[in-house]
Amino acid sequence: MTWKGWTALIAGVWFIIAGFLPLGVTGNMLNDVIVGIIVATVGFMMLPEGASWQGWIIGLVGGVWMIIAAFIPYVSDPSTHHLHNLANDIVIGIIILIIALFERSKKANSKTEVKS
Repeated sequence: MTWKGWTALIAGVWFIIAGFLPLGVTGNMLNDVIVGIIVATVGFMMLPEGASWQGWIIGLVGGVWMIIAAFIPYVSDPSTHHLHNLANDIVIGIIILIIALFERSKKANSKTEVKS
């Protein structure tokens, strides 16, 4: 079991929970729940050792999308000034991107070891 898998699983569950908190608009709720389900599912798939391709899915779908979605008006609705939604999506998105970067470095290290 890897820490990256557990971290992604927890981040996915947090997105699902955050979607139902009264923090924002319906678009944000749906976005958080859908991305949370994807991130939690892929994070669960990352739990066994040797699972590396899932980190890229989490990085692209979870990390990059949540950072971008924080600035989309329908999803974030800036007229209601829900800055806590913005901060939540950006911070958790960055954490998920870090997980993806660790997966990339693990893959690069394993290729270097094979060549040696």
